[in-house]
Amino acid sequence: MVTPFSDDGAVDEAAARGLARHLLENGSHGLVVTGTSGESPTLSDQEKIALWRAVRDEVGPDVPIVAGSGSNDTHHTVELTRAAAEAGADAALVVTPYYNKPNEDGIRAHYEAVNEVGVPILLYNIPSRTVVNISPELLGELGRLSNVVGVKQANDAELGPIEGLDVLAGNDGVFGRTIEFGGAGGILVSSHLVGPQMRQMWDAGQAGDLDRMREIDAELQPIYEATTVTANPIPVKAALKMLGVLESDALRLPMVAATENQRAQIRPALEAAGLLAASAG
Repeated sequence: MVTPFSDDGAVDEAAARGLARHLLENGSHGLVVTGTSGESPTLSDQEKIALWRAVRDEVGPDVPIVAGSGSNDTHHTVELTRAAAEAGADAALVVTPYYNKPNEDGIRAHYEAVNEVGVPILLYNIPSRTVVNISPELLGELGRLSNVVGVKQANDAELGPIEGLDVLAGNDGVFGRTIEFGGAGGILVSSHLVGPQMRQMWDAGQAGDLDRMREIDAELQPIYEATTVTANPIPVKAALKMLGVLESDALRLPMVAATENQRAQIRPALEAAGLLAASAG
């Protein structure tokens, strides 16, 4: 879930509540709050906690909420994960420590410390942003920790089943592949825009109708591509404003709003999907 900001850069809690409802009404089983799409690196701890509490209050007790609570500081991650649990999150999404570039022993120690909080943990492997890759073998080892339940796998080349872990697609383009091998779903960006269709993909896969799942997946490729014309969440915020779901597509520096050229790549995909009326001319 993206984090809506007002044009002055403040977190727009009312818009966040509305977006949470919108996502649930359009196919999402649950919500990840303050993840990568939520611009977590530029949110203060107080803002994150307020968002977790607001979304929980808005959607009620039965909707799964996963809090992005990872950082490159183990002590901070432990404290923030504890705060997420206290704010009502059902699980924590804990990214590989970035920038520090820890070795495997450091990665083990990091997750062992977070494991002690007692909340269910989803590992988050995204080497394109963290520089460090967690191999499938190490992911499987971490999965033996008592509270580690799954992984958001954003390394497409190593996506596959891992014994003892629920594997979720970390990129939209491999959601179909994840369904095919019996994965647990996806933590996705395009579901902001085509949530009903992505829910149909999931439902078709669960019903064993992989042909229908692949058909929908193929139809959604232009949307997947539109949300990657530049760094996430710039394109999806631009699209949400075009669709009238958000009033503002403001981001926090160092993220900046989509350029006109980027918007010109996003709009045709929305039009082709029937989400926007075709432009004149």
